[in-house]
Amino acid sequence: MAPLPPLALARRLARLTGLRRFRAVEPDAPVDAASVRFVCNLCGHANAVPSECIAREHPSCARCASTVRFRAIGHLVALELLGQPTALAGATRRADVTGIGLSDDARCASALAAAFAYENTYLHTKPCLDITRVPARRRGRYDFVIASDVFEHVVPPVSRAFAGARALLKPGGVLIFTVPYTLDMECVEHFPDLHDFRLARRRGVWRLHNRTADGRSQSFDNLVFHGGPGSTLEMRLFSRAALEREFAAAGFARVRVASEPCPAFGIEWPHPWSVPMVAYAS
Repeated sequence: MAPLPPLALARRLARLTGLRRFRAVEPDAPVDAASVRFVCNLCGHANAVPSECIAREHPSCARCASTVRFRAIGHLVALELLGQPTALAGATRRADVTGIGLSDDARCASALAAAFAYENTYLHTKPCLDITRVPARRRGRYDFVIASDVFEHVVPPVSRAFAGARALLKPGGVLIFTVPYTLDMECVEHFPDLHDFRLARRRGVWRLHNRTADGRSQSFDNLVFHGGPGSTLEMRLFSRAALEREFAAAGFARVRVASEPCPAFGIEWPHPWSVPMVAYAS
């Protein structure tokens, strides 16, 4: 079967996520009052969509199907490294600015690679990088690191991942960071004693079986997967306060919640949770 063209793919994704009014228009076309107009900073396409499409995980660009989260990542990299809001699409490449991603979505990765000396990495596929075990050759090499909806899946203790992200950065570098999080005070660890574990499916039900470091047997069901059952297991639900403590413990000089909107790129954050954060290396 031939691959779908980008617009058809975007519309299919929209239907799958319930966005039945998804559409795009040319920059000078008339739009109704309820539409939100923006230019995608990742691919350069001009869009007009219903306001409900401008949400963290809804595809809302007709060309590349980017979401608010993906566009925000590109926007924050440009803002922090170039000093001003800059669309990555068509930008002059800055080979002197180095960056690394942790399993970044292809929509972000392609735009970042075109604009900077950027490399995307994966846990189990080349080029490999385990953020909890950063090799010496990668330490202190990067102006920016991107970890977008990754750290909620890291096997505990997650503090190793924050330390790894800090180790990758040059002095003055930035971590562009997203995870789902609450406004509670504490992080909820689903499997705090995880040690020697496996996932098993029986009669359509997934369970996690664990043997703790002191030899106790544990079994968990009602598992939360991101990307569908049996895919990427959620290890924890962060809180914003807990994240701020983790950044401080890892040696970041400061952190900010990047909740400011950028309407030109279709970036809005109607809720105060699960928005991006930027952590600054000293």
